Amino acid sequence: MRMIKMILDVDTGIDDALAIAYAIASPEIELLGITVTYGNTPIDNAFQNTCELLERIHTQIPVYKGAEKPISRSAHFSSVFHGTDGLGETLGKADGVDHISADAVDFIIEQVNKYGPNLTIVTTGPVTNLAQAIMKDPSIITRVGSVVTMGGAVTTPGNVNKFAEANIFIDPEAADMVLRSELPITLVGLDVTRKTLLTQKDMQRWRSMETGLSTLFADFTEYYLNVYQKYYPFLGGCALHDPLAVAVAKDPSLVRTIPMFLKVDLEQDALGRTAEDLQRASLSGPNTFVSVQVDSERFMNDFYNRLDLVLKGSE
Repeated sequence: MRMIKMILDVDTGIDDALAIAYAIASPEIELLGITVTYGNTPIDNAFQNTCELLERIHTQIPVYKGAEKPISRSAHFSSVFHGTDGLGETLGKADGVDHISADAVDFIIEQVNKYGPNLTIVTTGPVTNLAQAIMKDPSIITRVGSVVTMGGAVTTPGNVNKFAEANIFIDPEAADMVLRSELPITLVGLDVTRKTLLTQKDMQRWRSMETGLSTLFADFTEYYLNVYQKYYPFLGGCALHDPLAVAVAKDPSLVRTIPMFLKVDLEQDALGRTAEDLQRASLSGPNTFVSVQVDSERFMNDFYNRLDLVLKGSE
């Protein structure tokens, strides 16, 4: 089995928590560290959620604090979808949390320098940490193995406005910088994540396991499902945005992609839109591969099989 050395860059809300558990449950992933930013919730909440989640799963992975606001804008948070604490007010405060509060940007640069083409970075929130790493050390652009970014809406409407997806919209300047770089990016956006849905039946199955961790996951997933039912009743579930990004990092064949040069619109009337950049050219071709189709069944089967092992074995 090929081991994937991974950094997971999160803004730990509900689907980030699912992605973290999924990565931990995947034996082919060596999770080197988790870097945290703002987005679904302020960074202190996201950091605390991450650390406490790791404690509940009984695993020790270093966690690093990163950006607390966008590069050039004020911060906005997705409290409607994730609650004021990021996890639907379900987690509480665990004792004994002891993780690293060092700088996320320095950690990213250090790991790229150490592992180079063998390193995969998966981002599931605003890409501010990655943009700041590029600004601090541009050499990482050509050295990192791959970047999988949950973000964007290229062929489908956004979830903030009719154009923009939340992770891009929150820090559009950072996203534009990252997409315009020569980083090797696979974009896992709303084009595919809306086709991977967790349902009430799935949540109830977790609740029926009756472990502490399965109950926690059922609680915050139920919160997420209720919000989705209010705002997107036609979907029939909640989208597994962030877990799908982890899955694509493990197995790129889950998605069909189209190579594109992308940019992020910064004009107010289309702020945050991920659009094709017709002004760019490169001898090596486009650096971004946009996911447009997904093998939902294969992903969902793997996701549930992995999560069930973690949730059943938590006590």
